[in-house]
Amino acid sequence: MFNCIIMVKRSCSDSAARSVLSRRVLPPWLKTKVRKSTLSAGTKAIVRRHGLCTVCESARCPNIGECFASGVATFMILGDRCTRDCRFCAVASGRPEPPDGSEPERVAAAVAELELEHVVVTSVTRDDLADGGAGHFAATIGAIRRACPGTTVEVLIPDLGGERSALATVCEAEPDILNHNLETVRRLQPVVRPQADYERSLGVLRTAGELCPTLPTKSGLMVGLGETDAELEEALRDLRAAGCALLTIGQYLQPSRAHLPVERYVPPEQFEVYAQRARALGFAFVASGPFVRSSYRAREARDALRAMKSAQE
Repeated sequence: MFNCIIMVKRSCSDSAARSVLSRRVLPPWLKTKVRKSTLSAGTKAIVRRHGLCTVCESARCPNIGECFASGVATFMILGDRCTRDCRFCAVASGRPEPPDGSEPERVAAAVAELELEHVVVTSVTRDDLADGGAGHFAATIGAIRRACPGTTVEVLIPDLGGERSALATVCEAEPDILNHNLETVRRLQPVVRPQADYERSLGVLRTAGELCPTLPTKSGLMVGLGETDAELEEALRDLRAAGCALLTIGQYLQPSRAHLPVERYVPPEQFEVYAQRARALGFAFVASGPFVRSSYRAREARDALRAMKSAQE
């Protein structure tokens, strides 16, 4: 879920200004977090030194200060230009550069320098590549395994065009968690991400379970785009039916005026209702809240899985 906060100057006037402000003035529970700049700078410096991109920066994540200050980052491979143009996403779209064969080793070196226990690797969507970038994901997983054998690896992948063989390439590299976001409810998919497909995304999660039954799958949803609670319930049920075990639910925040407007700001107590419902449906881990994003506190999801497995043994 790649989105951010945009504020509007109060110097706007008349009815147009009131309309803009009504959509963008944030409620008190969505105040920007305080950033620990000194510690954040250290993480940024390591990322820069290895010539890498993070989705934290490209997607303007509101949690960047907290995560960078904790020595946590979500690496974004395969460049910083996406071949799709989803209407919720802050990542730039355009014609990407060819994959850099040295990138997997550079990611692994940064993971080692940051001494990460758990790392999340995502990418832009690369519809221009025959395998959607699956081979590059596999190479990155392999490089991290060699450099940091004790580090668990979560991959947040695009839909890879729905190609089973491409997904098999990622699964065969044995990530610890495979994440693919459904993003929104069925009705809103054509508006929110017109080049994607609701059933295709569910198919990615379902097929991953078929290819590797022991591989935990994860997905994320945004709220505030105009969905109803009944539609969200349907999406939760569809994710569980596809075998999804881990879930994030967060508030959509408009990256710019060119992106979809926020239809509503969901209060924290409603996020807890969503979490309770998801747990009742059988999700092993649920992170639900206004600032929750796909890879936010990802290590907690890993730890929840470990605890569940230990309890079953």
